[in-house]
Amino acid sequence: MTRLSSEQVLKDNNAVNPSSISSLHLTHKALSDVSCLASFNKLEKLDLKFNNLTSLEGLRACVTLKWLSVVENKLESLEGIQGLTKLTVLNAGKNKLKSMDEIGSLSTIRALILNDNEIVSICNLDQMKELNTLVLSKNPIRKIGEALKKVKSITKLSLSHCQLEGIDTSLKFCVELTELRLAHNDIKSLPEELMHNSKLRNLDLGNNVIAKWSDIKVLKSLTKLRNLNLQGNPVATNEKVIRKIKNALPKLQVFNAKPIDKDTKDEKGHMTDDAHDFSFDHVDQNEDDHLEAADKRKSNKKRKETADASEKEAGVYDKENTGHNKDNGNKKKDKLTGTVDPDTKNKSTKKKLKKDDNKPSEKALALEENVNRTEKKKKNRKNKEQSEFDIIDDAEASFAEIFNIKDQENLNHGGEMKLQDQVPKDLKLVSSIETLPVKHKSAKMHNVESLSSPGTEIGMGGPSTWGD
Repeated sequence: MTRLSSEQVLKDNNAVNPSSISSLHLTHKALSDVSCLASFNKLEKLDLKFNNLTSLEGLRACVTLKWLSVVENKLESLEGIQGLTKLTVLNAGKNKLKSMDEIGSLSTIRALILNDNEIVSICNLDQMKELNTLVLSKNPIRKIGEALKKVKSITKLSLSHCQLEGIDTSLKFCVELTELRLAHNDIKSLPEELMHNSKLRNLDLGNNVIAKWSDIKVLKSLTKLRNLNLQGNPVATNEKVIRKIKNALPKLQVFNAKPIDKDTKDEKGHMTDDAHDFSFDHVDQNEDDHLEAADKRKSNKKRKETADASEKEAGVYDKENTGHNKDNGNKKKDKLTGTVDPDTKNKSTKKKLKKDDNKPSEKALALEENVNRTEKKKKNRKNKEQSEFDIIDDAEASFAEIFNIKDQENLNHGGEMKLQDQVPKDLKLVSSIETLPVKHKSAKMHNVESLSSPGTEIGMGGPSTWGD
């Protein structure tokens, strides 16, 4: 049993007064008792992941807490958390929680992460008027029921790797929902009520048991979908259904892990019969080859035009000199003074042209590099300025962005979805997404990928996507 002492905490943080500390990072310390934290009356952020806590009673007095992570401890309940009414983010993933009964009083919570536990039912969410993100993946939950009826503010919901056999009607009340993850369940069909979730942009239904078009025809109502995954379902092998889906969803940009090639659409935005999806590498290679070939043709054409002009100029010059010398009756002098070798002229012109051709290329590359560097700096500055609370409030932010805060690490979800972005250890599970191997991505693919993930967040590949 390892008991935390306030003296040690103050020493480790070079502080004298507990009131001067607002954030503590106490991970991997085998802690089983943290009751001394009651004296830290200004504490707002507390990271206790990877310890041996069996209870949260020691945090009952930490009423100023806004951010709490207790990932990978030995908790069987959240008893003691009821008084922490200022909590905005709670991550208690990878414990042994049997229920979520104790969270009912957390009315200010915005992100609730309880993945990888033993929770069997969803409950006590009615008072959470600001709840934005709910992650309950990898729990033995069989149904949603009426649990989401009053959670109208939620924009991101993950119930992957549960035991759901269907989507209950209470989901229709979540009208702000933009991202829904239901992979690895036993879902057979989508209810008509899903049409009320018209703001959905990212939908993962991978590895369920959906078999025919009539089971998912409600998808045609979700016209804002940009990212859809049906891999691992019987319906995903039906080419006619795939064509119907692509025609019904004009804004769809990534389908079953592959970007939709815009060139395969006709003027009305419908997919043509010969439409096919490309992997990132395949598109990249074709794009580079076409660009290189076009550049070569352009350069050769310019050189030919310049060479022709040179020959003309040399011919005129030679003709003028010859005529002039004939008039003076001096043919010998004509040979010495009036002849210009076209080959020499052409070589000189071509050499100059080649040199000039390199200049704009080098300048363009330098300019592009400067622009990229500037944009990167701006983006980094913006990320630093934006707190995790701001991101949580942003309905456009993805799961990965929400948890892309301090103390980050790369996620590797077994053989499943992988995020190239760094994700905090305490929140890593919520952002896992399967991706195809990617070597190099062209500018053409950048917009497609950025929809879903920073990095490759919704590249969605392999047998399923969005593992959480």
